[in-house]
Amino acid sequence: MKKNRKIITIIISIFAIMALGIGAFALIISYRMSLIPSMTFEEMLNYTTKDNEDAIITVGIMKNGEIDFTVYGENSTILPQNEFQYEIGSLTKTFTSSLLCKAIDEGNITLSDSIDQYMDLPAKDYYPNLKDLVTHTSGYKNYYFHWKMATNFLKREKNDYYSISTESLNNKLGKESIKEKEHPFKYSNFGISVVGSVLAEAYDSDFTTLMTEFIQTELNLENTTISKGVGDMNGYWNWRDDDAYIPAGGIISTITDMMTYLNIHMTEELPYLSLGHEPLAQVLATTKQYEKMGIRIDAVGISWMIDAENNLIWHNGGTSNFNSYMAFDKELQVGVVILSNLPPKYRIPATVMGVKLITSLQNDDDN
Repeated sequence: MKKNRKIITIIISIFAIMALGIGAFALIISYRMSLIPSMTFEEMLNYTTKDNEDAIITVGIMKNGEIDFTVYGENSTILPQNEFQYEIGSLTKTFTSSLLCKAIDEGNITLSDSIDQYMDLPAKDYYPNLKDLVTHTSGYKNYYFHWKMATNFLKREKNDYYSISTESLNNKLGKESIKEKEHPFKYSNFGISVVGSVLAEAYDSDFTTLMTEFIQTELNLENTTISKGVGDMNGYWNWRDDDAYIPAGGIISTITDMMTYLNIHMTEELPYLSLGHEPLAQVLATTKQYEKMGIRIDAVGISWMIDAENNLIWHNGGTSNFNSYMAFDKELQVGVVILSNLPPKYRIPATVMGVKLITSLQNDDDN
């Protein structure tokens, strides 16, 4: 009996120590997180690249009509101005929405139309319209499980969405029922991928061909493309041409192309792109954690996030081994792009650094 009590006491002590350890670790993390808002951009960059020999973070700034970029390596060491190919993740959604703006301008698509007006879908009482999809207020989930996801996991495929075909996504779309009501903001890769399917139907093409032509002939970007899983860095996602989720996250690009893309949007060089910057849904999706980091989602345009308090139009992106951020202030004509070859959860992500950088640029212009 005494032996059993001793064992029980030891077990309880171990759990108590573990609980204290976990609690202490949580307090340390919380304390470190509390320090981030007070850090300068340079301090964030130093911390994120500290002793990481693989880090390559490219930072582009547009101000006073001039574009410049700096490449940072380990310990914020400034590297030669080489162009690297980065996955831009969900910044791809802004390319999809840019193409949608063109389609709207040409009279091929109307935001208020329900998606079954463009796609051959089973008859239902209700399908969401395109406005609901691009503002993430359709009621669709972020994604829906597909058996290919399990296969990808077993094969250690980095991209969960790899080889999920457009046909599979469209079939799921026909089976999924959404209630006709106002839905809250819920970020949806599925919803934006459906927009890609609508565009393909409207132009009688596949999305990859359609987007490639748009990038090359309309945006005139030379080094931006749908990813094939290869490039000058490590850890790219594989994609097939007909993969359904490409419209939500399948593009790779370089800093010069992304700065050119930012400039096209900010200066309204292609006037129809301004359609995407207007708030379509007041979503008030700024969480307490976001607010601490200076990140605001007050409204959504055509896929673009709108920070009404700081007058910013922005979006970010992340894949397994890359994360990115783009933001601009059309009134002050300042903008930033950050492209990182580090995972989104590694130390301080591009979004947090980017918000700090662009708000400091705005303050410089105000002074």
